[in-house]
Amino acid sequence: MKEIKALVHRHPDKLTIETMEARNKGYFAEIPVVTYCHGRNKVNDMSKFRILLSFGQHGRELITTELALRILLILSEEQLLPHMDRASLSNTLDKLVIKVVPMENLNGRRLVEDRDLCERRNGRGVDLNRNWSVDWGKKEKDYNPYEENPGFAPFSEPETQMMRKLALTFDPHIWVNVHSGMEALFMPYDHKNTTPDGQIAQQMKLLLQELNNLHCHQRCMIGSGGGSVGKQADYNNLYLRYLAHGTATDFMFDKARIPMAFTFEIYGYEAASPKDCFRMFNPTDPTTFNRVLGDWSAAFFTIFKLGPEYLDKTELRSRDNLDRLVSIDDYLEGYLIERSSRYGKKREVFELGMQEMRTYFRLFLLSSVLLMFMFCSRLSKNKFRPLVSAISL
Repeated sequence: MKEIKALVHRHPDKLTIETMEARNKGYFAEIPVVTYCHGRNKVNDMSKFRILLSFGQHGRELITTELALRILLILSEEQLLPHMDRASLSNTLDKLVIKVVPMENLNGRRLVEDRDLCERRNGRGVDLNRNWSVDWGKKEKDYNPYEENPGFAPFSEPETQMMRKLALTFDPHIWVNVHSGMEALFMPYDHKNTTPDGQIAQQMKLLLQELNNLHCHQRCMIGSGGGSVGKQADYNNLYLRYLAHGTATDFMFDKARIPMAFTFEIYGYEAASPKDCFRMFNPTDPTTFNRVLGDWSAAFFTIFKLGPEYLDKTELRSRDNLDRLVSIDDYLEGYLIERSSRYGKKREVFELGMQEMRTYFRLFLLSSVLLMFMFCSRLSKNKFRPLVSAISL
């Protein structure tokens, strides 16, 4: 982070940095966000093609934050990609605004640096990639609370609250959540063994295939996280699907309506002992380290170039703003948690009443519709009722 802040300071014409902060139940978190926009003072960010990248969501995956630094070095032109023309790169980047979250889970990263090398959760033991609202809280038969604790409610964690706010306000065209543990290029869905339908989904698959050919040397798995990932069951040869519930990428695609939402797994050493998390998730020799950063930084710059081409612009223009509306459940969850963070002791009342509040809100809507229907029916009957004189003839 010191290197990134110094880099931003050296290139104020291209890079800016802000720190988002949030607190909940006495737990404080912050997230640094670096924005790249060449000639950023001349244009509105919303007029350009927008890309949001998140690294370091799991503390033990240190290589992901190293990739974030490498990408920022290339964006600032302090490093260059091999075999890429500077003029072509500049022409590509002029059309983009890129927001980079280099370390989403700062508190979890501090635990790892204090030698808890297998820690993937945040500073109070919640897996940030299980704390989102799409299919939140569902537990598979092999559920491991140490690995996958989803928190007490969707968006209970300040980190996920901030990331949701960033995504909804920035409104990117492409989202990539970067992890390590294997080599894979995933699109939705994580919580079920299917991929989305439609033209956008086909374009996502084509883009991932291109990345696999150019940069992953055909080693990467491609498909949905829920349909592609498997793991060996203990004590036998059973190969199980690994479904993940409450993930960021499923939310970004389903609720935030980001047209292209991906999860990339950039490195994994399967032969490592389960207790040797550092070796399992991070390259430990300089040659592999530089190869991983070289291959994957090139992959991201391919996304920067091809992403706008693969995404149908006419479909983007025709999207209804209503597609961006968050569901009632998500709104209430986010609203109540944000209010609970702001008002100290009152937060427990909001947390305990969250489910009841959602139920009452639904009942209120239903009763309002029924009352309106009854009122309109009564008016309709009165309109056609014959008038009867009150005076006897």
